[in-house]
Amino acid sequence: MSADTPRVLLGGLSAAEFLRDHWQRQPLLIRGAIPSFESPLDADELAGLACEEGVESRLVEARGRDAQGNERPWQVREGPFDATTFAELPEGDWSLLVQAVDHYVPEVAELLAAFDFLPRWRLDDIMVSYAPPGGSVGPHVDQYDVFLLQGSGTRRWQLGGRVDDDAPILEGIDLRILERFEVTADHDWRLEPGDMLYLPPGWAHHGVSQSDDCMTFSVGFRAPSADEAITSFADYLGEQLPASWRYADAGMTPPRDPAELDDAALSRMRTLILDTLDDPVQLGEWFGRVMTQPKYVDQLVANEEPSDIEVLVATLEDGEELVRSPGSRFAWRATEDDQATLFADGDGVPCDLRLAKAIASDTPLDAELLALDGAPEVLAQLLDAGSLGWVGEFDTD
Repeated sequence: MSADTPRVLLGGLSAAEFLRDHWQRQPLLIRGAIPSFESPLDADELAGLACEEGVESRLVEARGRDAQGNERPWQVREGPFDATTFAELPEGDWSLLVQAVDHYVPEVAELLAAFDFLPRWRLDDIMVSYAPPGGSVGPHVDQYDVFLLQGSGTRRWQLGGRVDDDAPILEGIDLRILERFEVTADHDWRLEPGDMLYLPPGWAHHGVSQSDDCMTFSVGFRAPSADEAITSFADYLGEQLPASWRYADAGMTPPRDPAELDDAALSRMRTLILDTLDDPVQLGEWFGRVMTQPKYVDQLVANEEPSDIEVLVATLEDGEELVRSPGSRFAWRATEDDQATLFADGDGVPCDLRLAKAIASDTPLDAELLALDGAPEVLAQLLDAGSLGWVGEFDTD
């Protein structure tokens, strides 16, 4: 679809208009973003996921008790849960949050295809929340972009504008609930199934369930913080730099005072650091790896024994297909001479550019790929790492 084509998902805006006027700038309310939308899972199925080991989930209650048994507002419990937990909950004023539901429910993962106007490697996951009347996680602010798609029931959303990083929050709970929240003019809406609200980073917001069976799909986007990026890139470079790259001061003049740390010394160290960091090739290699790191590493099941490439080729030629592992992340970056680095789940694989593009897209992974240079070896490597599997291997039914 062209960047200038109006999209129902964006309320009639084109991708170019949305990115220009709203992305990381202004919220956008979209009525009927997905017309006649029906939730691909129900409350019982979501609760079932929250009972499984390895699935990240939380229960947020508007009223609870501290470790000493004293009553207090807000209580957060981490999953996995069991049927008794849900049976003991009150009739209202609580929320169940389940992360990365797209990793477990293919029909939820299919929603991501609608967001193809954004870089695929920026996507984080789809969190699904369920709440009876009054359910909420309090007024808060997130430091990432999010699309809030109403799946069932009705939720009231109120926005409070941008807030500073040091805005006061309630202490003593594992939630960043704002101490003060004031609704801005014209930012008070009730969302019905199929409606969607886009929020850029830093906007205070408060969503409260207005009905039974209120379910919201939160499509979130990853954005490393500056401290995370600097630390990660420095660690990546440090693993590759030779020990001979050190601070050097050949040709320096005698110091005025042997104990002084002078400007010339700082300048030499600054040059060493900046020259080391200012490497576009290494930056690209690091960035591709960090942005394709899987959310949950233990979801990737590596093969105990290396794949037999001849058997892999024969299986593909017999009509079988490989599929991408749920939760796996792929991206590519062109290098030179029609070559590329294919980034897969935090690793970088040099390969043919056409092959990298195919694997990182939604293209079927079938025998047609074997015509591309080096395809059998690359596919075997990804299969052994757990990034790929055979059709049916990841079925959960």
